[in-house]
Amino acid sequence: MKAQLFEPFTFPNGLTLRNHIVMAPMTTWSGNDDGTVSDEEIAYYRRRTQGVGLVLTGCTHVTANGIGFTGEFASYHDKFTPSLRRLADAAKSGGAPAVLQIFHAGNKAEASLVAAEDIVSASSVPVAAGPFNAAGVTPRPLSHDEILDVISAFGAATRRAIEAGFDGIELHGAHGFLLQNFFSPLYNQRDDEWGGSAENRMRFPIAVVVEVKRVIGKYAKRPFLLGYRISPEEPEDGGLRIDAAYELIDRLIETGVDYVHASLSNVLEAKSLGGHDDRTIAELIATRVAGQVPVIAAGQIRTPDQARRALDLGLSLVAVGQGLVINPNWVELSKSGHENRIEDEVKASKVPQIEIPGKLWAVIQAATGWFKIKEDRPEEQQKATA
Repeated sequence: MKAQLFEPFTFPNGLTLRNHIVMAPMTTWSGNDDGTVSDEEIAYYRRRTQGVGLVLTGCTHVTANGIGFTGEFASYHDKFTPSLRRLADAAKSGGAPAVLQIFHAGNKAEASLVAAEDIVSASSVPVAAGPFNAAGVTPRPLSHDEILDVISAFGAATRRAIEAGFDGIELHGAHGFLLQNFFSPLYNQRDDEWGGSAENRMRFPIAVVVEVKRVIGKYAKRPFLLGYRISPEEPEDGGLRIDAAYELIDRLIETGVDYVHASLSNVLEAKSLGGHDDRTIAELIATRVAGQVPVIAAGQIRTPDQARRALDLGLSLVAVGQGLVINPNWVELSKSGHENRIEDEVKASKVPQIEIPGKLWAVIQAATGWFKIKEDRPEEQQKATA
């Protein structure tokens, strides 16, 4: 029987969700300059966690040079634990479990905040332009000892997540960040134990999973999730393709992750660049996993009908991002039969009401094709600027 959107869902570790809807992890660019979570970000989460089954936070960097965005809150030192605790409380305020997404930006580190010599990756391969970075950056390769330090840093950030009260962590191995830098056949040109064959290229991400599992086993006294987010393919010639991603997924499951989260351009439409299978990538991954662990996918899910169709592809849970940014009451509208009231455009006059942080609103206005912005009527424009 196919999963129903508003039925409860239970992870193998016993953690139960009230439904199959996940608040997708989204960067808000709204952290304080000292790396702590801002009041604006707290309000953003409190406003959107009512009704969802699981909350995934935006990413937080596990080392100082791993920051990927301006206004990104930090997790690389114990001094940030109180800040993370505030975020956990806000993310869980709607009654759903909350998972902290942790990462190292790798070759996509924010150049305005990280010295050029501290932008690191698997290899010194120039970065291609993309949605999270500008072209022209050439990172330096991490040394063996630095790799071990980063692995330990992921473990330390996991301990802080446990102490802060989160219900899990998600390793952000997608979007060309450091975990993906190492697994990518394009961006990993190493000839040591951390590169070369697919087995060697996945050594770093798997070592991070092993360290995080060790920390969870030592410090977590309650069910605590370990998820892994992937980008199954890279658009560049010579980049990651779905067949290689299958190998990583298999190893992640063998190593003991609790779920796999696929970040896609469009859950319902995205297909493999190889073109040898007409099924969507979401369906291909769900088929490959074959129920061994839950599978989440995110990408352009804005309506409950789209969410239901995503579950029909074989997914366990479906992540909603932009839909919740624009409609904080997305779940309530979906459950009550008022789907026609779900907006797919954001209006300036409604920004204060729906508590979009100022810096996120600035990014939305500047972005092309990310959000649709609806023009306000003259009286609404006055209200928005009052």
